Amino acid sequence: MDPNGRAASRTAVLVCQGRAVADGRAAVGRFSDPVAIRLLGDAERAAVDEVRAGTPPKGWQARVAYESVRACAEVVVPRTVAIDEVLRARVTGQLVILGAGLDTRAWRLPELARTDVWEVDHPASQHDKRARMRQQGPIDDPGLDAELPTLARSVRFTPVDFAVSDLGAALDAAGHDPTAPTTWLWEGVVPYLTHEHVRATVAALAARSVSGSALIVNYQAPSAKAAAGRLLTRVLGSSLTSGEPWRSLWKPERMAALLAEYDLRVTRDDTLLTVAQRLGVAARGRSSLGSGRVAVAERG
Repeated sequence: MDPNGRAASRTAVLVCQGRAVADGRAAVGRFSDPVAIRLLGDAERAAVDEVRAGTPPKGWQARVAYESVRACAEVVVPRTVAIDEVLRARVTGQLVILGAGLDTRAWRLPELARTDVWEVDHPASQHDKRARMRQQGPIDDPGLDAELPTLARSVRFTPVDFAVSDLGAALDAAGHDPTAPTTWLWEGVVPYLTHEHVRATVAALAARSVSGSALIVNYQAPSAKAAAGRLLTRVLGSSLTSGEPWRSLWKPERMAALLAEYDLRVTRDDTLLTVAQRLGVAARGRSSLGSGRVAVAERG
C-alpha cells in the first residue's frame, strides 16, 4: 500500500508468482526468470513452492489460490516469450513499460544494455515494487542495496495513474525523449482499463512516437469460455483477482483499427495458444490462451 492508502496490484503479484513457478520448468532455453522469486514474500514463495512440487493444499479457498498460480504460470510463459522475442529483435535506446507491475526485464535481458527503461505504473504498485526490491536487493538506485545488477543502461521509475494522470507530462519529467524511437510495452494492463482509457493511452504514447517506434500490446479478445472461467474464480473467492475486474475486451480487427487511427500499423498479432503450441508447452487452459493475444504495431 502506498502512502495515500491505495493498495498495490494483486494481479502483479500473481503474474510474478507464475513466472517464478515456470522458471527452469517450462520452455527451457526460451523462457527463464530467475529474478521473479526474489520479489516475493515468504507466503507468496510458499505458494510457488506448492505449485512447483505439485502438492495442492487442502481446503477449497487454498486450492483456488493454488490453481490461480498454476494457471497463471501456463499463461505467462508464452506471453513472456512472445514479448521478449520482439524486444530482442528490435533494440532501441528507449523502452517504456506501461503498467510495469513486478516486471523483471531490466534485470534479466542483456539485450537492454544500451537501453534506458522507464517503468510506468500506479504509485501504489511502484511503492510496493521498490519496497520488495529494497528487501531483496535487485535494484540499481542510489541508497539501496544492489545485489543483483541492472542489465539495462538505466531504469527510471515513473509513477502514473492512467485514469487521471498525464502520461506525457510524467515521461517528460522522467527524461524520456519524444524525438527518439521508443519501444512501448503494454503487458497485462489493457483488460483492466475502460475502452476510453485504452484510447487515451494509445493517443498519449502515439504523440511521443517518431518513425522507428513500436508498440507491443498484450490484450484479451472476447471469449465466452474464458469469461465463465474467470467468473467462477471470482465466485469461489480468490483474493488474487478481487478488486481488479476486467473492463475491456478487444477483437483483433478492432484493436488494429484503433492503433491505425494513430498511425500505428499492426505487423503481427498472435494468440498465446499459438505461441504455446510453437513452444511445445502445456496448454490446459486453452480458452484463456486462445483469447490472450500479443500484437506488435510499428510507426513509420
